[in-house]
Amino acid sequence: MVIEWDSSYTSSLRRGYIVSLFESRGIFDGFKTAHWAFGNTPTGETRRRRYLRIKTQYEEFLAGHAPEPDEQGDAEVGGNPQETLEFALEAHLRDFLARNLDRIEAGLRLYTSDGRNGIEFPVDGGRIDLFAVDRAEKFVVIELKLSQGRNKTLGQLLYYMGWVDQHLGNGPCRGIIIASEITEELSVAVARVPGVQLARYRMSFAIEPVGGV
Repeated sequence: MVIEWDSSYTSSLRRGYIVSLFESRGIFDGFKTAHWAFGNTPTGETRRRRYLRIKTQYEEFLAGHAPEPDEQGDAEVGGNPQETLEFALEAHLRDFLARNLDRIEAGLRLYTSDGRNGIEFPVDGGRIDLFAVDRAEKFVVIELKLSQGRNKTLGQLLYYMGWVDQHLGNGPCRGIIIASEITEELSVAVARVPGVQLARYRMSFAIEPVGGV
């Protein structure tokens, strides 16, 4: 496989293509059971999503939809601990919101069709973090960013919204960017785009005793 970018994501990128291929053939679960038991653990699931996300970034880079990612190393051989933590936390955030979409907006529900659901919903050249339907039966594209909601996030969201309108109809759909920090530049840009809104989330942790000796 010839890879056309200068990044140490190479190994994870190839794994992303393997995961995507196995899932499209319906053999990934069997592969994990027989050869990669680690893949059935929460950390293994985080790895799977990371590999698919890097594959998506690469395809967006080739298509000109997004810049090449920063050089940050390959998580399979160590990589950047902070980035690996962000991938894990973003996955937990996505799963939590998928079960509690009403915290984003009353009446939202996860899109489901033909055995697919709206978590990491696949589109040409990418995956929508959360794909939902509102009370008016209109589609809502939700993108999550654990760190700052950077400007490129808006371009990615608009592409996904355009894809949904073109391929699934029932448009125009709406878009929501959820991030821990919203930059002034992103706020100014979104103010000029109809159908897109911003939301900030706050994450908290609690330690509860469960008994002991």
